[in-house]
Amino acid sequence: MTIRFVLNGEPVEMDARPDERFVDLLRDRLGLPGAKVGCGIGRCGSCTVIIDDVAMNGCLLPAYKLEGRRITTVEGLGSLPEGRAVILAFSEGNAFQCGYCAPGFTVAMTALLMREDVPDEADIREALGGHVCRCTGYHSILRAAADAAVRCQKDD
Repeated sequence: MTIRFVLNGEPVEMDARPDERFVDLLRDRLGLPGAKVGCGIGRCGSCTVIIDDVAMNGCLLPAYKLEGRRITTVEGLGSLPEGRAVILAFSEGNAFQCGYCAPGFTVAMTALLMREDVPDEADIREALGGHVCRCTGYHSILRAAADAAVRCQKDD
């Protein structure tokens, strides 16, 4: 089937099997390796992408559900003010050690800031709750996420 969608601000038209996973299309066919394949069943968050302003697991998205959607991956976060705030806060806060989980966390936090003007700690914990990090213990990630929320409030 032919699918059409907007990816990181650019129109895409491609042929895909209806059941092909979006994370595989990104990595193998579109050359965007930022979304990682961790668990493959939607439990770790490493494949998170933003679909129409909502964070979703790329491993659970079949190609047929992409038609007409607006999609942002970790590679496209720099074009969004919320994404730039998250990237800066996570970088300055040394939020990650190995970095494998970083794309999923940054994408999920960006999606939260796109829909919540002033997220509180509970909002942040809920948005990041489906993400697994095996290195940091989450404290630095949560601190950086709170900092990103503050940075976005100052930009308003």
